[in-house]
Amino acid sequence: MVFTFETWLWISLAILAHVGVYLFVMRKQPKMLVGRHVVITGGSRGIGLCLAVECAMKGANVTVIARDEKLLSGAVALMELIRQRPDQKFQYRCLDIASNYDDVANALKEIEEGLGDIYMLVNCAGMAICGVYEDISVEDARKLMDINYWGSYNCTRYVLPKMKDAHEGIIVFTSSLAALFGIYGYGPYTASKYAVRGMAETIAMETRHLGVLVTLALPADTNTPGFENEEKTKPKETKIISGGGGLAEPQHVAKSILNDALQGNFISILGAESWFLTLLGGGLFRWGGFFQNILHAILLGPLRIVGCFLHLHFERVIKNCAKEKKD
Repeated sequence: MVFTFETWLWISLAILAHVGVYLFVMRKQPKMLVGRHVVITGGSRGIGLCLAVECAMKGANVTVIARDEKLLSGAVALMELIRQRPDQKFQYRCLDIASNYDDVANALKEIEEGLGDIYMLVNCAGMAICGVYEDISVEDARKLMDINYWGSYNCTRYVLPKMKDAHEGIIVFTSSLAALFGIYGYGPYTASKYAVRGMAETIAMETRHLGVLVTLALPADTNTPGFENEEKTKPKETKIISGGGGLAEPQHVAKSILNDALQGNFISILGAESWFLTLLGGGLFRWGGFFQNILHAILLGPLRIVGCFLHLHFERVIKNCAKEKKD
């Protein structure tokens, strides 16, 4: 029996239709936040504040944590303006999350007394100090690790056992594209963000079978007050290398992070450049979907060559800047 071209066409269309139906039925259903308690560190400004607004718009009860009470009260006032339910609750807590673990745990316990058990923890507090490695003081290097790593560790350490027992929960770690490869001028900052990345990968592997979802956010440069402070300490080489990707808006980054977290995606990135760098720098990341992994397998070889040229470009930038300094 010989099939005609038209027959093969209809068979192909039928197969594609079945694959499409299968993917539609098996797609991930997003988690719902209505009535759930969401805690966001660094929630007084920047990406953290935008995440708080997004969660409030989805009906969550939200607690924002930071150290500036004036900014925190402003964040709560903003969420009150977009209240979705009459019984929706918002609160803030002034807290140094990088302090002693017991102090952080006691504060989070008190927070839960007001709004219930924490269903979603968003570790968004962080800071950046740039400079050539030896130019960054020991005190600043320790501060970066305290805020970026230990702050996330302390909060996660408290919620994790409870989420495991409940067999549900979401934890978001906000790292950076700087956690994918070392960049001139980002030394101690990169080290702290690598630590966050490693923590997220480990916890994801330990908890996924228990129903606890982990998302690792890798935002690029974002138009926030923190980025403005970061620019003050950036060497010229760093500005040239990192400036090619443009500047994302915090609202877009926050929306992307929250959508990925509710979908159960481990990686949260925004933009083609971020996708390219994450694919190259996170080959063992847990990407979602069989077809997505097949696509990555096809693209990784050619992209590795592109990556080599990218490093050559970085080296050229550094050499040119060094030459300018001598002149």
